[in-house]
Amino acid sequence: MFIELIMKGGPIMVPIILGSIIALAIILERFWTLWKIRLNFQQFAQEIFLFLERGHFQKALERCEKVRHPIGEVFKLGILNRTMKREELEAMLEREGEEQIQYLERYLGALLIIVGVEPMLGFLGTIIGLIKAFMTWEQLGTNITVSALAAGIYQAMITTASGLCVAIPAFIFYHLIVGKIKSHAQEISYYGNELLDIIGCTERERSGR
Repeated sequence: MFIELIMKGGPIMVPIILGSIIALAIILERFWTLWKIRLNFQQFAQEIFLFLERGHFQKALERCEKVRHPIGEVFKLGILNRTMKREELEAMLEREGEEQIQYLERYLGALLIIVGVEPMLGFLGTIIGLIKAFMTWEQLGTNITVSALAAGIYQAMITTASGLCVAIPAFIFYHLIVGKIKSHAQEISYYGNELLDIIGCTERERSGR
């Protein structure tokens, strides 16, 4: 039944199906990436801050290296360059944070393209199907039958439905992923600022000794 519907959809079903496969691959890959980097931000940050306050910089770096989340790289960079001026260090951490977020957003541009293109491919299939139906009608004239028009009408309906069936869930998952990434970005920004405060206090204490 499913294969029969695909065949009735015509050649336009090929790019629609390819788009659905690519979209599914991107969605699964991004969800897996986000699952791998899951982290209790507050607990991790408190561990690092405690190490820094006690002057255990090497232990803080080792803890950062064990974390898969991008915040580990941001914290590591901040700790390694803790002697820099706050403004310079803040700019460095912002750049690192942006690069890490860009990694999390990888392939989302392609997913968004698929979300936009799939309905248009379905609409193109609809137009082609209607053209086919009207050409058949023109050829048969008064002898036209429903069965003669069926091929074109089938193609029109199937391609539209297929394009929407791919685009709608892909659109939902795209925004779920983007929302999760924004949440990670906010956490990195928040705890990154706290790291700067802790580093500033720690360095002032060391300088005053």
